[in-house]
Amino acid sequence: MQPARGRARVGGAAAVLLGATAWGSTGTAAHFAPSGASPASVGAARIVLGGAILLGMAVGRRGPRGELRALLRSGAAGRVSLALAIASVSGYQLCFFSAVRLTGVAVGTVVAIGSAPVLTGLISSLTGGPVLSRRWVLATAAAICGCTILVTGGRAAGVSLAGVCLALAAGLCYAIYAVAAARLISSGTGERAVMGTLFGGAAVLLMPVLVVTSPGWLLSARGLAVTAYLGVVTTVVAYLLYGRGLRTVPAPVAVTLGLAEPLVAALLGLVVLGERLTAGTAVGLVLVGAALVTLAVPGRSRAKPPERVRAGASG
Repeated sequence: MQPARGRARVGGAAAVLLGATAWGSTGTAAHFAPSGASPASVGAARIVLGGAILLGMAVGRRGPRGELRALLRSGAAGRVSLALAIASVSGYQLCFFSAVRLTGVAVGTVVAIGSAPVLTGLISSLTGGPVLSRRWVLATAAAICGCTILVTGGRAAGVSLAGVCLALAAGLCYAIYAVAAARLISSGTGERAVMGTLFGGAAVLLMPVLVVTSPGWLLSARGLAVTAYLGVVTTVVAYLLYGRGLRTVPAPVAVTLGLAEPLVAALLGLVVLGERLTAGTAVGLVLVGAALVTLAVPGRSRAKPPERVRAGASG
């Protein structure tokens, strides 16, 4: 029985790592969208396609369909939480793609993902989660210093203040969604039902955005290819893999594996897109990365294991 459990944990870790790797390619893929595609249009197209597929996968099978129905029939507090999470999924797309366009893939992704664990800790604490530790405070300080250096010292590398602010807004949206999704999955609801509900709802919200943002670029071969990759690989496949991984992978391990996302994004930005980073910007990225590692590495615990809510901070 022990070997089987070990194999399940290895499989879950691989699923989280693959999902985070797929997320890391989002900004680079969006960079290759046709010139007429705005960031809002690209983000909306990604979720409309991916959300429709995830919703279809949830309603297409009896088990997930029943869980989805139960989510929609939850009490008033549950429905408010779902609505906020759905709005956050939508908001993340608009803020993230705009940030990447303004300040580059490497900086935009690392700031968005780097701020998410910090913001997740705050939201978790304010909504009944564990008390914030000294480790969390130190990580928060490092992340703030890193973002400050990126804003004040990275202008030569093309860092945009507006882009960094949008990346931070994306981090907040992601943190809200992450806490809600992780709590639902850790309470026993299947990942298909959770992802289908959240992303299907976000697809409905973003459909008008897609319509009013001149979606003619979707008719080109390049536009279709980019949308298909973003919708299928970085949304459907990535989020199902991450949700499956949360079944067996402890939260600290999942968060650590999730660091593959900013790592992949930064490498793709530097190698594929030819982005150049100054020494100051590199220091900022290192500080944000150190904050992520500090939050991810588990400390000594004499009580029960950390809550799974923290797992949602990656991705």
